Amino acid sequence: MTDDLVKADDALTICAISLLAAVLADVLHEGVGHALIAMLIGAQSGNLSTVAWSSTFDSRLVQAGGTLVNLAAGAILWFALTRVREASIETRYFLLIACLFNLFDGTGYFFFSGVTNFGDWAGVIAGMHPYWVWRTLLFVVGVVTYYGAVLVAGLGFAKYLGVSVKNPRLLRLTLLPYLTAIAVIGISGLFNPIGIQLVWLSALPASAGAHSGMLWFRYYIPRSIVASGSAEPISRSYRWILTAAPVCLLFVSVLGRGINLSR
Repeated sequence: MTDDLVKADDALTICAISLLAAVLADVLHEGVGHALIAMLIGAQSGNLSTVAWSSTFDSRLVQAGGTLVNLAAGAILWFALTRVREASIETRYFLLIACLFNLFDGTGYFFFSGVTNFGDWAGVIAGMHPYWVWRTLLFVVGVVTYYGAVLVAGLGFAKYLGVSVKNPRLLRLTLLPYLTAIAVIGISGLFNPIGIQLVWLSALPASAGAHSGMLWFRYYIPRSIVASGSAEPISRSYRWILTAAPVCLLFVSVLGRGINLSR
């Protein structure tokens, strides 16, 4: 029965749902967390792309905004998931993957900046003393909160999708989103107006690094978290596929190249 469900899960639909989830997390981080907050609190203009918000105006709140919005979105998406038990498996899967992308992006940034002294949270703590204490705090907060996101992943798949951490389906349902996010963020980043270095410094660490928990969270889930409910396959859904196609095109060709915003 499990092998039949693995085969029944439609890869194209999984990729389409994952693409929409990845785009949502990215737009929330850059567009809402950085650009919108900056424009609301003082920026007169700036350039928004899939990998960066660039403006002469900056503040600690703008630097922190991307992460904070991702974390807030993750919480909202999780709440929505807990309230739609009767929704289709595709809708529940989207809510869970979007939730995890946002949580992994948000919590992973604490760890990333603490270790590398680069990125948004390195900017947030710049000039704060003693600096090594703040960097250590970022690292610790990153480890603790990222593990919390890992637990959410295990609980979400088990409780709301009926897929246990030992189920062979889990690899397909997590690997494809991971690779899809890397592809769409990486390709869109190639066109950004600042330079290709942002692909290596921002786009790939954010997708390949932060989302890596999708690949190994199963090894850290307590045995008390077990699958509940009946297992359902993710079927071919042209609604999700036809929604993802134009969104991907706009994300890469328009936002990837960057758009200028001004008051």
